[in-house]
Amino acid sequence: MQGFIDFIREKGVVGLAIGFMMGGAVSKLVTSLVTDIINPLVGLALGKVGLAEASWTIGTAELKWGNFVSTIVDFVIIAAVIYFGFRLLRIERFDRKPEPAKT
Repeated sequence: MQGFIDFIREKGVVGLAIGFMMGGAVSKLVTSLVTDIINPLVGLALGKVGLAEASWTIGTAELKWGNFVSTIVDFVIIAAVIYFGFRLLRIERFDRKPEPAKT
């Protein structure tokens, strides 16, 4: 059993699992924050109310730049929430680095 616990600590499995769980848990919250609050504010600043629907039409192609900007904002907020949550909870203390082999 100790070998299994050492494996989990040394390989960073705890950090990976926590990151995965946190990302999944806050996904709906962050999406709502971006869609319902941040996008309308960015849209007002850019002169367009529906930022996610903002696009340029060139010939027959439609470039959905508003959706791209919304996705970037969503990613930045998710990354910030995970980073500050990780730092606030001091999770790094659970993730032990492997010790150098003794010769």
